[in-house]
Amino acid sequence: MGPHSRHHSGRRSVLSPRDERTLVRKVQINPRTTAKDLVKMLEETASPSVMASGVTGSVSVALHPLVILNISDHWIRIRSQEGRPMQVIGALIGKQEGRNIEVMNSFELLHQLVDDRAHIDKEYYYTKEEQFKQVFKDMEFLGWYTTGGPCDQSDIHIHKQVCEIIESPLFLKLNPMTKHTDLPVNVYESVIDIINGEATMLFAELGYTLATEEAERIGVDHVARMTATGTGENSTVAEHLIAQHSAIKMLHSRVKVILEYVKAVEAGEVPFNHEILREANALCHRLPVLSTIKFKTDFYDQCNDVGLMAYLGTITKTCNSMNQFINKFNVLYDRQGIGRRMRGLFF
Repeated sequence: MGPHSRHHSGRRSVLSPRDERTLVRKVQINPRTTAKDLVKMLEETASPSVMASGVTGSVSVALHPLVILNISDHWIRIRSQEGRPMQVIGALIGKQEGRNIEVMNSFELLHQLVDDRAHIDKEYYYTKEEQFKQVFKDMEFLGWYTTGGPCDQSDIHIHKQVCEIIESPLFLKLNPMTKHTDLPVNVYESVIDIINGEATMLFAELGYTLATEEAERIGVDHVARMTATGTGENSTVAEHLIAQHSAIKMLHSRVKVILEYVKAVEAGEVPFNHEILREANALCHRLPVLSTIKFKTDFYDQCNDVGLMAYLGTITKTCNSMNQFINKFNVLYDRQGIGRRMRGLFF
C-alpha cells in the first residue's frame, strides 16, 4: 500500500477541445446558469486530474457490506438533519496481513469547513481510536471514507491529513446520488507522481471483493429486498420466523381449546366423548418427550447463562454508579483541600 513514484508529462494550463465541448454542453443543458455557476464549472473542468493512470494496485482489498451500510446510514442521517445532501467523512478499520486488507467496520469523524475545505478533528479521532481498540482489539485503522462524485483536490487535501495519522491509508468513496445499478463504491490508494519537477499526490484505483459473514448476509438480504417506493419485502429469514410464529400461535390456541374441554369434562359440565379424549391422548403421545437428562442439562445451562448475563448487567450498572460517586467525591475533596490551603496563606 506504499506510494509509488513515477514521471508524468507536464500539466496543461488551458482547456482541451474536449473539455470545452463538455463545458458548453453543461451550459446548454441548463440555460439558467449564473456567472458564479459558470466559474465553478470552469474551475472543475480546468482543474488537473487527481487520478493516476497505468498504475497497478499494490494490495488486495476485501470489503464487508457492514461498512457500506454504515456509510449510507451516516449520509442519510446527515441529509435528514441538514435538509440537503452533505459530504460525510469517517474512518475505516479492519485487518491487514501482508498485501491483503480486510475492511470490516467504520466509524464517523468530525470535521470543520474552513474556506470550503474540510479539516478533520484529530482530537476526536484519537478519542474514538481508544474506544474502538477497547472493543475491537484485533482491528486497526486502515484509512478513511467520504461521499460524493469523482475524486478531486478536496479529497487530496483530506487524504494528506489522514497521512499524518497513518502511513499510506486507504480511501473509499461512495456516491449516493448515482443512478447506476452497479455498486457505487470505489477504493483508492495514494501514489506520488513527478509533475513539472514536483512531487504530486494522486489516487490509484484498487479492485476489491465483497466478504460477508453470516450476520451480515442476513442483514444485507433484508435490506436488499427494500424497494425504491419505500414498501419493503420481508427477507427469507423474516418470512420463516413469521411462518413459525403463526404456526405456534395456532397450536397454542388449539391446545387451549382442548385443555378447556378436558377441564369441563372433569368438572362434569360436558358429557364424556371417548373419541375426542382418545384423539387428545394420542396428540399428547405424539409430542416429543422433554424429560431426558440432556434436555434438563441444556435447559439449566441456558437458564444459568441468562441469569449470569442479567447479573453482569447489574454489576456493570453498579460499577458505573460507584465510579460516578468516586469522581464526585474526588472533586469535592480537591475543592476542600484547595480551600484549606488558601486559608492557610492568609494566616
